[in-house]
Amino acid sequence: MLLQLKEPSSGVSSGAVQGVIEKPLSYAIGIDLGTTHSVVAVAYAHDNVDVLPIDGHALVPSCVAYDGNCVYGGAEAVCKMGAFSSFKRFMDTPATCLRGDKTAVELSAALLKKLRFDAEQILEMPISKAVITVPAYFDDTARQATKDAAILAGIDVLRLVSEPTAAALAYGLDEQNEGVFAIYDLGGGTFDLSILKMTKGVFQVLATGGDTHLGGDDIDEAVCAFWQKTDEASRQKARAAKEALSQTDMWQMDDVCLTREQLITLAKPFIERTLEIARRVLADAQLTISMIDGVVMVGGSTRMPLAQSLVEAYFGKAPLTNLDPDQVVARGAALQAFMLTEGQGTLLLDVTPLSLGVETMGGLVERIIPRNTAIPTRIRQEFTTYENNQTAIEFHVVQGERELSQDCRSLARFTLSGIPAMPAGVARIAVTYQLDADGLLSIEAVEQQTGKKQTIVVKPSYGLSEEQLRSMIYESHAHGQDDMEKRLLIETKVDARRFLRYCQTARDEDGHLLSEAELGLIQQLSAALEAALEYDDRAELKRLIEQLKDATSPFAVARINEALRKKLVGNVV
Repeated sequence: MLLQLKEPSSGVSSGAVQGVIEKPLSYAIGIDLGTTHSVVAVAYAHDNVDVLPIDGHALVPSCVAYDGNCVYGGAEAVCKMGAFSSFKRFMDTPATCLRGDKTAVELSAALLKKLRFDAEQILEMPISKAVITVPAYFDDTARQATKDAAILAGIDVLRLVSEPTAAALAYGLDEQNEGVFAIYDLGGGTFDLSILKMTKGVFQVLATGGDTHLGGDDIDEAVCAFWQKTDEASRQKARAAKEALSQTDMWQMDDVCLTREQLITLAKPFIERTLEIARRVLADAQLTISMIDGVVMVGGSTRMPLAQSLVEAYFGKAPLTNLDPDQVVARGAALQAFMLTEGQGTLLLDVTPLSLGVETMGGLVERIIPRNTAIPTRIRQEFTTYENNQTAIEFHVVQGERELSQDCRSLARFTLSGIPAMPAGVARIAVTYQLDADGLLSIEAVEQQTGKKQTIVVKPSYGLSEEQLRSMIYESHAHGQDDMEKRLLIETKVDARRFLRYCQTARDEDGHLLSEAELGLIQQLSAALEAALEYDDRAELKRLIEQLKDATSPFAVARINEALRKKLVGNVV
């Protein structure tokens, strides 16, 4: 496809010895770097994975504290004054100072360094390599920030793996020859559902979706509202009641009580919302429930019997719940680290959560890598110039699902210069978008005649939160019809301006081929089309374009005949 982009200065741009078992010099570990808690695991073999007891516990609080020149992480940091927590939420804005001069990257690096050091003490060997998990909806900025934090902590990141993929690996789903699995991840504050397909050693994420404001915390709030309580102590009691009622029929403390039936009534609407999201994700993946071979439960809130029973009823099969939902992601990361270092295992194909494209004439968006495309991926597309003798093109890289660039997220701008002066539409610029296995984007633009090249690795200046991402997807559906109508109108106006410019050039060069009547009609229709550009009547624009094309058709034939005549005369000896 050939599309027109803008001139930078003109308007809107579009060997161990046999029999001897040796202890390895080092292990590669798996790290689930969580918002509230983090987990570290190591795989000694494909069927032998241990969660490391950091500070004596599997779950390490994701906290960091500073006391002079001393830095504390994990459980040691929790009791310190001014401790930082939940900084993972700011990985999409890594340059933002959370308090004082500390950024999310620095805080994550401090926590990762603590996890690495403690793992070295437990395993009694140096650790330098790890697989780190990230949410399925982490964008380019957050992924790069996670890698930067690991580098600061002295960790070589073998791979960033999405949390649902890691969970599937932990359950050994990759050992099956074929299969499509749903990863149901219900945590304290968020819900995610991903569809993964396993085919002959390739793990591919088909689609993913969720809600950043749907989780166990919402159920706790509903319990507090039932009690007519709003204080933090009541929220703690609600959490305790919810956990206890997984084993008993009634819970009571102080002046509040709750039965299992009451909890079911309060929690059911939230679980049903997760199943509605599941329906949408299945639709995105173009699958039916009968095509799902298994369901994996991840996240502490999936311990609720209600969640397990409703999920089983919806998918028509008992979900996999035999692994600790808080540890399953780290176990999967450790398995992937083992596979990468031992040279065996599964190829993981994730997906990009939002479309990536480029702005074209009129502020429209041409999607190059559509949303839910499996990564890594490499897609090449050709573009051309819009103006005669255009020697440079500005590329505006955008991310999102809307039809207009102004409604999408701007990622980067760069210019390809040194294009030979040629008529509009003659130049050929090959643009390649490449997303690597970690979801990081690089772009290359090459002018085919001269070989002039411009390359950029996109590291956005600001990030995109999960909530913003899902909001962008929602808005693309909510405004889909209006956006398409706007796009069609803009495309029609671009076509009209292009045709008017062509007509003017033709009159300037070969106006002598026209009679006065023909010239007058063309000028009259051109003026009417020019005036119509001030309004948003697409049907009228299309009508005037067709009229002008009909009126100039004989002129176009005359120009062709004149060009042929001149060529034939020039060839006579």
